[in-house]
Amino acid sequence: MKGATVAVAMSGGVDSSVAAALLVEQGFQVFGVMLRLWSEPGKEESNRCCTPDAMAQARRVAAQLKIPFYAVNAQEIFRQVVVEHFFEGYRTGITPNPCLLCNRFIRWDYLLKHAQAMGAEKMATGHYARLRVANNGLVKLLKGLDENKDQSYVLSVLGQDQLQHTLLPVGEFTKPQVRQMAREFGLPVAERQDSQDLCFLAGQDYRDFLRKHAPDVIRPGKVITTDGRVVGEHQGLGFYTIGQRKGLGMQAPRPFYVVGKNVEENVLIVGEESELRFGGLIADGVNWIAGTPPASQFQADVKIRYKARLVPSSIEVIDTHTIRVQFEQFLRDVTPGQRAVLYHGEEVIGGGMIRKAIPVLNGEETFS
Repeated sequence: MKGATVAVAMSGGVDSSVAAALLVEQGFQVFGVMLRLWSEPGKEESNRCCTPDAMAQARRVAAQLKIPFYAVNAQEIFRQVVVEHFFEGYRTGITPNPCLLCNRFIRWDYLLKHAQAMGAEKMATGHYARLRVANNGLVKLLKGLDENKDQSYVLSVLGQDQLQHTLLPVGEFTKPQVRQMAREFGLPVAERQDSQDLCFLAGQDYRDFLRKHAPDVIRPGKVITTDGRVVGEHQGLGFYTIGQRKGLGMQAPRPFYVVGKNVEENVLIVGEESELRFGGLIADGVNWIAGTPPASQFQADVKIRYKARLVPSSIEVIDTHTIRVQFEQFLRDVTPGQRAVLYHGEEVIGGGMIRKAIPVLNGEETFS
């Protein structure tokens, strides 16, 4: 493996830069690649994934490491696959996670194929997760050692075809260790801050972005309580998420929370906090890291958002790509469109998009 050609997906940040430096130090033949993603015209300077400054920083790091560096234009496919999916998610009443789609179809398909065409045997990134090859040759996806930075959740979309060609050099370290290594390597990005929010929003509120680029998403409608009383008007279902309390624009003696949406009738459903309890979920589009589920029924820890805590659960495989999850304790913000990821200890088993949150009414789960 040592001496193999590796493409490092660089971002101009500290993690991917240290990943490149480590691989050079370990004797790999390394070159850097960076995606040029779609930005709203006039806001290219603010797209956090590929600003001109980030591109310049990545080039500086590559030059310092004496490795080739290439920019790969993915603007059109990113717009078609990721941004349009973002719009479509809000049209259908879910809260999409575009980063998951970007990882699966842009980084580990479009970019990986480009890297392989350029001679790479592997592609490395700066994600905080780990890989282990099992005795049967399958690659296992594990949490990163740094619990605070673990990114195994967002890599749960990858299958064996992608993982067999992936390296994750910084997953074996904590973020403070990575920053210290960047200082020791003398990298100019050692103190660069981590980026936040969706790259293509370019710093603007997602509601303003939708108003500008997908005005058809914004259809005002009724706000009703769980017992059917009309208590207000919403500005568009895409502007609200399960568990939301603020910004509902209603006067009431007790706070209301978003507990559901009726997309067909364009209705936002609200209730009291005590009504915001979910006993499980249905997820579809499930990706199994090993290629198949471990059993038709099994126990696993489930994470329903990137930063959510793990919850012990019972998993029932309805079909190859659909699961029913029953939590051992109630949760309050199970959000359709987000991803439910399954873990056995440190290992990621798989994950799928939450299609339906299963509420608990009068102490009973309603699976209908």
